[in-house]
Amino acid sequence: MIGASLLAGSLLVSGATAANAQTKPTLGTHGYGAVKLGMTVKQAKTTGDVVQKTPGGSGGCSGWDLKKFPTPKDSVGIYISPKVGLAAIFAAKGMRTPEGIEIGSTAKQVKAAYPRIKKDFQGFYVIKVPGNKRAYYFFDITRGKVTEYGIALNKQDCFN
Repeated sequence: MIGASLLAGSLLVSGATAANAQTKPTLGTHGYGAVKLGMTVKQAKTTGDVVQKTPGGSGGCSGWDLKKFPTPKDSVGIYISPKVGLAAIFAAKGMRTPEGIEIGSTAKQVKAAYPRIKKDFQGFYVIKVPGNKRAYYFFDITRGKVTEYGIALNKQDCFN
């Protein structure tokens, strides 16, 4: 009886581990994991999930990365504004939206997931985040595939 319980317990643990390994990280409606849109620098640092890359300087936005997803030397994955807090998170390769869109998804998949998506004046496809009226997703689509995307506050003041 004890042997059967131990075997069942180990199967549950190993099954959960395998399932977690297959799950892609989600850039969800409010951010990534504990890192949420609108957080102050202090709140973001408290999560332990971010590392600063560039200072804000003269009241501007500071650049950060998610520790699990470092970006190349001259880029950042997160912007934090002194006015609105965590303003934007750029998706890393392997992240997906709750609707399953990721870098490499086709334009057709994006339009199926977000039927009301529109192209803005800069050429990005944008849509209000389902379940978060304070934010929008933006997608850069080149040659029919998503090459970059992220989530940002409607009132972000870090980039155009």
